[in-house]
Amino acid sequence: YMYIMNGIVYGGEPVTSVEISSVKVLDDMIMLVSFSTGETRLFDATILQGEVFEPLKREEIFKNPIVDHGVVTWNDGNIDCAPEFMYENSYEYSMVI
Repeated sequence: YMYIMNGIVYGGEPVTSVEISSVKVLDDMIMLVSFSTGETRLFDATILQGEVFEPLKREEIFKNPIVDHGVVTWNDGNIDCAPEFMYENSYEYSMVI
């Protein structure tokens, strides 16, 4: 299957845009992320590797994310992560009471 978006031809199924509506930092670099799909999922931020993500190892930076236009950002917007990546690499979460 092929489709065209913004004049570019892609292979596969079109991906529905997903945004992040809220985020809560838990322990051990785990985040509780609410998406525009209505789902809340667990995201393990240790998957974020590379030089750009190095500052996230500092607790004072990691524990202060901001959702900016549907994207989680840290460090005054110098670090961000695509919401699609966070969704695809997160896990279902069901609150048990």
